Amino acid sequence: MSAEPLHRRIYADLEGRILSGDLAPGDRIPFEHELTTHYGCSRMTVSKAISELAGRGLVTRRRRAGTFVAQPKAHAAFLAIPDLRAEVKERGQVYDYKLLERVEREADSLAEIDLASGGRLLALTCLHSADGSPLALEHRLIALVATPQAAKVDFRTVPPGSWLLDYEPWTEAENRIGAMEADAATARQLKIKPGAACLTVERRTWRDGQGVTRVRQIFPGDRYDLVAHFSAKEPNR
Repeated sequence: MSAEPLHRRIYADLEGRILSGDLAPGDRIPFEHELTTHYGCSRMTVSKAISELAGRGLVTRRRRAGTFVAQPKAHAAFLAIPDLRAEVKERGQVYDYKLLERVEREADSLAEIDLASGGRLLALTCLHSADGSPLALEHRLIALVATPQAAKVDFRTVPPGSWLLDYEPWTEAENRIGAMEADAATARQLKIKPGAACLTVERRTWRDGQGVTRVRQIFPGDRYDLVAHFSAKEPNR
């Protein structure tokens, strides 16, 4: 069995201190140079661990000041990873899908570098429709280090979200729900007026600590609902 990557150990150590309360909201975590000395590793390894903490909302980076434990945020947890193709068909509607752009490229931001893990990214822009009306504009990045076979898939015929659910199982996922006003380009694709209210769903998935995909889906506000069902009691065991 291969040893756990050092950046995952650093991440787990800091996460444990945060979740236990040893590092409270507002506390500064050790500077990167302090962590490199403590763990005997490179600055890049430490930065990768901290990027994962920031990506999960546990810490915030402040330029020239350091990295601090984030204040808890109130948010709802949507655990399911939806398959838009399956959802539309389950509603009895006709599903359609169009690949608008496909580019294989290098990462060009810190968040993308973290996702890419030293490899290239597959950037896809897609449009999902239901009964002939645009349902969602999707901007997706797939890490080819984690999913090299994605480079050979013809995403003109299969939606990337459906393919990933079928062939690339995930072990961790994060959903972030928000809202925006449609800019001119988004409005044109979704056939709505610029400035119209839209629902946004941003999702990231990992497999054993390695980033798999990051996606942002934009829905016209009147065409999609997010529903979560909860129970007040734990199921009998």
